[in-house]
Amino acid sequence: MRVRLASAVSAALLAAALPTYAQAEPEPRLNHTITAQTITWSACADIPYPDLECGTFQAPFDWRKPDDGRTVTIAVSRLKSKDGVAKKGSALTNPGGPGGPGRTLPLIYTGRAKLVDTMEIIGIDPRGTGASTNVTCGGFYWSSITDPRDRSRANTELLYDAAELQATACQTRSGELGRVVNTEQTVRDLDLLRGLLGREKISWIGYSGGSWMGAYYATYFPNRVDKFVLDSNTDFTSTFQDIFDNFGYGFERRFRTDFLPWAAKYDSVYHLGTTGEQVRQVYETTRAKLAANPLTLPDGSVVDGVRLDFVLIQAQYSKLLFQDAADSLAWLTQAVDSGVTALAQPPQALTQYPDAQSATLYAVTCNDTKFKHNRATLAAEAERLGRQYPLVGYYQTLAPCAFWNRPPLELKKPTGKGVPPILMVQSVRDPATPLEGAQRAHRNFEGSRLLTVNDEGDHGVYGFGNPCVDDIVEAFIVDGKVPPRDLTCPGMPLPDPTAPAAATTPMLVGWPL
Repeated sequence: MRVRLASAVSAALLAAALPTYAQAEPEPRLNHTITAQTITWSACADIPYPDLECGTFQAPFDWRKPDDGRTVTIAVSRLKSKDGVAKKGSALTNPGGPGGPGRTLPLIYTGRAKLVDTMEIIGIDPRGTGASTNVTCGGFYWSSITDPRDRSRANTELLYDAAELQATACQTRSGELGRVVNTEQTVRDLDLLRGLLGREKISWIGYSGGSWMGAYYATYFPNRVDKFVLDSNTDFTSTFQDIFDNFGYGFERRFRTDFLPWAAKYDSVYHLGTTGEQVRQVYETTRAKLAANPLTLPDGSVVDGVRLDFVLIQAQYSKLLFQDAADSLAWLTQAVDSGVTALAQPPQALTQYPDAQSATLYAVTCNDTKFKHNRATLAAEAERLGRQYPLVGYYQTLAPCAFWNRPPLELKKPTGKGVPPILMVQSVRDPATPLEGAQRAHRNFEGSRLLTVNDEGDHGVYGFGNPCVDDIVEAFIVDGKVPPRDLTCPGMPLPDPTAPAAATTPMLVGWPL
């Protein structure tokens, strides 16, 4: 009796001393063809990098009806193992969006020997985008239909007519598939992938919208979580509507604090002005001229004020894009000042993005979100945010959600309860996912550790050349060392356009997240 009592007391004390993790989401009943799949890895037909190999697997079309026989294709990649040695674990990666194709993301880590020698690095095109089964909006993109700064009644009606048409186009063209492209379905695809990789647990490196997806995977499958790194964090404890409403001040802060003074510092290169305010005035003047008289590109598309906005907005994601954006602004300024009406060989920054990516963004955000706005409140919000943050404030990326026929979906709320400690990485002037939102998520997600990168504004920090960040992240994800407290690292200097050109690391870019 004493032995039994002592054993019982010891067990109770041990249980009290150890963390208690929530039960994993129960496994849906899957047919054998789904669970018995093998991913066949081979050279990537559409990605010309020898370090990468690709494969696909089939996931249920609708995880709420997993046995109805319908499937979607999920395209994945992995870094090749150079030594044939079995890896310690698998790290799934995600570049954000939501909707960003992710099969090329593992290439960022080819120089991170500690990580790639230990972990199998997996890239994923989530359902809806990339080489996976696609959704589409028929190529329609409402934000470029008209200039959102024009708040006249006729233009505002056109703008929200276009947002409503965006919702209709996406839902009509994507059909039933569009209703099952959401966070809940995607995290179940990820857990199926975990099983097909033969892992009891997975690690995660997710940027931006990938922080949202990682937090939700951890919420749905806490017992499957090994080491999760969430970089450039959305406030994943909030809603997509609140997250996107914060775009204005995040981008404006980065634009005015980093980009404009940097362009002014190199006035000898760009000739845009010697102060940040002078550069901003050049942008505003050039934008007004392009709005009144757009320039025509060789492919027949035009560069107007909205297109210039998108170039500058895109550049705020990474300091490595500053030079292309400044080149484009200087080039366009010179063109409009000289009376040019058509352009040849436009700068690389004036590019377009695939329809499936934006269609997936709308499907995930609008399906996930109980959107609160209507036309009147959208208009009032745009005018308020636009006056405060003119670079981005007028652009209401999620306005189509106000017109979305949302399917019934109740997502679990991420709280961190029962989840092993996660590591959050955040720059202080991140434009797309501002520091304030990351700090709220940190406070509201139990057990999280926050690594703040001071004097830094890049969107995406780990793996992009900051040695302090890289060392802390790899000590966590490879060595399993959980920081005992929140930490800080210094940022990296802005580029010098007068220095010799150097090889660059692939960048995380993508409007909006």
